[in-house]
Amino acid sequence: MSGGARFEYLLRLGDSCLVLGHRVSEWCGHAPELEEDIALANVALDLTGQADLLLGEAARTEGRGRDADALAFLRDAWDFRNLLICERPNGDFAHTIVRQFLFDAWQVELYAALTGSGDSALAGIAGKAVKEAEYHLRHSGEWVVRLGDGTAESRTRAQAALDALWPYTGEMFETDETSAALAAAHVAPDPESLRPGWTRIVDSILGEATLTKPQAGWMQTGGFNGRHSEALGHMLATMQFLPRAYPGAKW
Repeated sequence: MSGGARFEYLLRLGDSCLVLGHRVSEWCGHAPELEEDIALANVALDLTGQADLLLGEAARTEGRGRDADALAFLRDAWDFRNLLICERPNGDFAHTIVRQFLFDAWQVELYAALTGSGDSALAGIAGKAVKEAEYHLRHSGEWVVRLGDGTAESRTRAQAALDALWPYTGEMFETDETSAALAAAHVAPDPESLRPGWTRIVDSILGEATLTKPQAGWMQTGGFNGRHSEALGHMLATMQFLPRAYPGAKW
C-alpha cells in the first residue's frame, strides 16, 4: 500500500467531517429550539474534532510540512475529497436532519470497522470517534422518526428531504483503486461491506418514521476525485476567509 493511498483515504474521511461539521455549525443561533441549537453545535464540534485528527494524520502521511489547518483552510474546492452529501446546503431543518442521519448511519458502520484496522493510528481515531458517531445517529434518528411520524407538514418535508438526498448515498459505498488498496492491506474496510449494516439502520428508522425509502437508481459521484458542486465553493469562501486574509496569523 502506498502512502499516497493512505493520504487520499484520510482526506476523504477528514474532509467529509470538516465540511459537514461546518454545515451543521451554520445552524448555531438558528435551530428551532434552544436545546437543539446546543445539540447541533455539539455535533458540529465533534465532527470538526474528528476532522482535526484525520487531517493531522493525513498531513503527517504527506510529509510536506503542512498541518491540519493548512489542509482545511489553504486548499481549493477541487482539492477536497469529501462525500458530496456533506456539502449539500442545509435547506430546512428536515433536510439537515435527514442528511445527518444518512451520514451518521454510514459513519457508525465505518468507524466500527476501522477500530479493527491494521493501521494503529486509524484504529485509535476510530475507537474514539465511534462513540461520538453513535450519539449523532441516536440524535438524528430520533428526529427523523419525530418528523416523519409527526404532522402532515413535517412528514412532507422529511420525505422531500429523503427523496432529494438519496441519490448522494451511493458514493459512500464506491470502490476504487484507493479503497481497494487499503482493503487489501487490512487498513480500511471494503466500502461495499458497509452497505448491509447501513441499510439495516436506515430501513429500521424509516419504518418507524413511516417514510418511504426511495427506489435505487442513478447516484451522484465525484467527491472523492475533487468534482464538487458550486455549493462547496461558496461554503469554503466563508470558512476559509480569515486564514486566507491573514496568512500565518495566530490567536
